[in-house]
Amino acid sequence: MHSETICSIATPNGTGAIAIIRISGEKSFEAAKKISFSKKLSKALEGHLNRGLEFVQIKDENDIIDECLLAWFRSPHSYTGEDSVEIYCHGSYYIQKTILELLLKHDIRLAKAGEFTMRAFANGKMDLLQAEAVADIIASNTQAAHNVAMNQMRGGFSSDLQKLRTQLIDFSALIELELDFSEEDIEFADRTQMTNVLKNIKSELLKLKESFSLGNVIKNGIPVAIVGKPNVGKSTLLNALLNEERAIVSNIPGTTRDALEDVVIMNGISFRFIDTAGLRKTDDTIENLGIDITYKKIEQADIVLYIVDINKTSFDEISEELSDFRQNISNPDKKFIVIANKIDLLNQTPSHFKDFVNIETIFMSAKRKENIQELKDILVNSAKMDINSENTVLTNIRHFESLQKAEQAIENIFEAFKNKIPTDLIAIDVKDCLYHIGSITGEVTSNDVLDAIFSRFCIGK
Repeated sequence: MHSETICSIATPNGTGAIAIIRISGEKSFEAAKKISFSKKLSKALEGHLNRGLEFVQIKDENDIIDECLLAWFRSPHSYTGEDSVEIYCHGSYYIQKTILELLLKHDIRLAKAGEFTMRAFANGKMDLLQAEAVADIIASNTQAAHNVAMNQMRGGFSSDLQKLRTQLIDFSALIELELDFSEEDIEFADRTQMTNVLKNIKSELLKLKESFSLGNVIKNGIPVAIVGKPNVGKSTLLNALLNEERAIVSNIPGTTRDALEDVVIMNGISFRFIDTAGLRKTDDTIENLGIDITYKKIEQADIVLYIVDINKTSFDEISEELSDFRQNISNPDKKFIVIANKIDLLNQTPSHFKDFVNIETIFMSAKRKENIQELKDILVNSAKMDINSENTVLTNIRHFESLQKAEQAIENIFEAFKNKIPTDLIAIDVKDCLYHIGSITGEVTSNDVLDAIFSRFCIGK
């Protein structure tokens, strides 16, 4: 399946202090020896060394290209499970390009996206779920995302699925035994006992599925909508949270006409802030489109920051507006935080301050960044994302869809038991459930699925 030897630059494009060039396949040692004249690689080729590291000169005939470190790993003691070599050279574009060209002269081809990890999967170094976790680790920008991906790569999720598959396989064996003795009309699989087993499996599948909403938040960030009337300081608040002039600030109503998004990482959690158009009645067609988008963003957000000008807004107006929001969204329990802004302009304490005790309110000056840290602390506490290395959290839509199909197969088995469907038809649903769970880890899969998954990896991984 993988007779060709491949090579690729494993570090990002551009000039840097160090670059890494990876080689994998049966001709790795031979090609590396020809361009580096390594003496230790000769011993490795003879099978005396499983791994090693050596300082070498890379040469093109008599021309020295670079002085590098050369690491080699004999099969199966490598990332891919094949003979592999890594060249740690200086990060000059010319050096990287020249070394690749030298390797291509020795019957080695350039690797495709994700081909090194695909070979690791094909050679049994990791299952498909762990392979996908490699890409998630590379893409992780927060501690929470990193923790989840590390748990998957270490096999936490795979272990959970394997336990479910084992129970199903035992069940399947009894069903198949019944088919072998179908003429005797013997039930080897106790239907009541099997129902309890299937209920337990379904319960575990539901737990994994329910974790997907949390996993999606971890992967893509918690959406936080900043809403309010024009000129109350929405864009100023966004700039204060980002600590940069990201949004245009103006005293002209309707300046923000479309939703503006940016991400802030706080305490290892990613928050996706959305600055929206000001809510008001207007004849401006474009501004009205922006207001429609605002309501959609409120619907999509997990947290809504409702910002008001404390100098011009009464408590009754705020209460009425919050009530209107809740009546027009599908989740009436959505978290709203009131931002009483522009306290820097107050001449005296408003009489309605005490009314805010019953709602979650932060008094602040977005312009001066007063109490901005208090807002950040409340947001982090509201996230309630205590992710540790032991948690199994679903982050991949492919896994979610496979679990949904597995759950449906179990429902079909329940229905079959209820209606006393023949055993051979029950066996089909059992195999269907096993297939969908196995497709997550790659125990059953197709080339089309593999190509789609690994094409999303970077070159060199």
